[in-house]
Amino acid sequence: MKLQETSSSVGIGWRQPHYESLMSQRPPLRFLELHSENFFASGGAAMAVLMGAREHYPISLHGVGLSLGSACGLDVAHLDQLAALVARVEPLRVSEHASFARVSASQMWPGFVHGSDLLPIAFTDASLNLMCRHVQQVQERLQRQILVENLSAYLAWGNDTLAEPEFFNQLCQRSGCGLLLDVNNLVVNARNAGLDKAAAADAACAWVDALCPGLVGEIHLAGHAELPGIVIDDHGSRVSPEVWRVYRRAISRFGPQLSLVEWDNDVPELAVLLDEAAQAERIMAECALVVQPEPS
Repeated sequence: MKLQETSSSVGIGWRQPHYESLMSQRPPLRFLELHSENFFASGGAAMAVLMGAREHYPISLHGVGLSLGSACGLDVAHLDQLAALVARVEPLRVSEHASFARVSASQMWPGFVHGSDLLPIAFTDASLNLMCRHVQQVQERLQRQILVENLSAYLAWGNDTLAEPEFFNQLCQRSGCGLLLDVNNLVVNARNAGLDKAAAADAACAWVDALCPGLVGEIHLAGHAELPGIVIDDHGSRVSPEVWRVYRRAISRFGPQLSLVEWDNDVPELAVLLDEAAQAERIMAECALVVQPEPS
């Protein structure tokens, strides 16, 4: 294996339109992220692409279907497939979402139903206990730490009792997982709460400030779409100025972190993603130059 030599801390989400161009150019990225479920088959063209990339770049596996917040429990077959993929790829990171998608079916259709979406969990003690059990189950099966991502959500539960950052503080501390901090999701949620752009960035920065140090294991950056009455986390455009501002706050607070540029819709030329990755590198470099005050 001959991995890329790079001082970068930034990677990109590697999607099908860039399979060929990235492997021919081999830019100096820190890692590539792929969605775990797309590579559950033990062979075939998809696995060949993945293992070819693994010869040159560390791989981060980002899941969308494990359903860590489901009250009916984890899908053991899904977890087994993920464990086999992790053992084969030996990824740099393994991550999932703080969400649920799987529920018990009715008597008419016994078994389970999968919603094929990332549905929001409640921020309650009961939900926290459930998430801790499931995260620990996954980590024991994979024999490694996972990262759990904060969600972009378009509705909330009426019985929430914990502030979202406090929920993640406790989840990470109790289960031993890390946080995949998606700063775009923070801004999207604040905008959908009715805040204007500047106030949404302020609220997202306050969310970052409420996190305990040492929990963040990776940061996600992406674009969002401003539609009438709603903001959609569509990963279909450049990172907004408000999201860059929150990213700068996170890097200033937590130091340099592995960071990822996601782009899943209206995917542009590879050069555009690399330009966004370069911007993240510049912000990390600028934050590193800021002299921290001596403790009194």
